[in-house]
Amino acid sequence: MGKDVIIACDFSSKLQVESFLDLFNTTAHRPFVKIGMELFYAEGPGIVRSIKNRGHRIFLDLKLHDIPNTVKKSMKVLSELDVDLCNLHAAGTVPMMQAALEGLTRPDGTRPLLIAVTQLTSTDQAHLESDLLIDRPMDEVVMHYASRAKLAGLDGVVCSPLEARRVHEVCGNDFLTVTPGVRFADGDVGDQKRVMTPEQAREIGSDYIVVGRPITAAPDPIAAYERCLHDFMD
Repeated sequence: MGKDVIIACDFSSKLQVESFLDLFNTTAHRPFVKIGMELFYAEGPGIVRSIKNRGHRIFLDLKLHDIPNTVKKSMKVLSELDVDLCNLHAAGTVPMMQAALEGLTRPDGTRPLLIAVTQLTSTDQAHLESDLLIDRPMDEVVMHYASRAKLAGLDGVVCSPLEARRVHEVCGNDFLTVTPGVRFADGDVGDQKRVMTPEQAREIGSDYIVVGRPITAAPDPIAAYERCLHDFMD
């Protein structure tokens, strides 16, 4: 898997997401899409199969975080959905991440890519200290979580674009960085705290950017998506 733009399809129904994806039926490139908790909980596993049948690669963003045995069994179920990428919280510890890999791996040895969430892009240093009681600097915390994810055998992490370059320095260039918190320079940052533009994310070394509302809520979603591709890939 090379660099790409992943569209966050944060819709609440099959009708909404299919209406959005219908816009891309005439384009040469079927976008890589993210299915998050809202859509998955509303429609269930069938929505994953439906979107996969339309020819899209899928990042299933459910952020599992539980005891190792529960995560292992859950990942075994998710492995049957033929997604390309899924995730969990690195805060679940190395044993949980290792159990997830075990559950995700099919009998023939194949599996989706598995990445770990380090810190949410809506979390800033103040929240890290006041809500989570973590008094280390954000960069240090993210690098530690990334290192633990690599030790567990994962393929990469979810981090903000601000941390992508350092993650590669610490964990290697082959360790994937999937970065939400990407906004156009002339757009609204919404509830994100640690953000960059697609151009900045490219320059700092993000492998994949996840872009939601700047595309899905744009007057012309195809034009917004193509702008992202141009700014990030070129």
